[in-house]
Amino acid sequence: MDMTEDNDILLKQFFQEASQQQIADNDFTERVMQSLPQHSLLAAHRRLLTRLWTVFCILVFAILFVLFDGWNLLAVQLEVMVKTMAVQTINVNLLMVATILFGLLFVGVGEVISSETVRR
Repeated sequence: MDMTEDNDILLKQFFQEASQQQIADNDFTERVMQSLPQHSLLAAHRRLLTRLWTVFCILVFAILFVLFDGWNLLAVQLEVMVKTMAVQTINVNLLMVATILFGLLFVGVGEVISSETVRR
């Protein structure tokens, strides 16, 4: 056993003992938890904005995909990849890559906003 494993074992024992302790608070914690608002208007507004942002990002991505004839571009890229795989490097359409990255960026920003609003 090395020192890291010893530390892990000691930490697990410490937290196991600490988790079993009961602190008498005369139901203060229970009363506070019950007095908190269950669903605030601000939280509902944030959830709505998060959903709208996600839908907006997906729609923008879908519109760009259709405008730039995404299915055809993907089919051509796949055909080129299969035919030239053993011979040369794959040619990449920079516009298609930029469109995909743009879509992923918007969805990623929406997910970050969503995760931040859930934490609050």
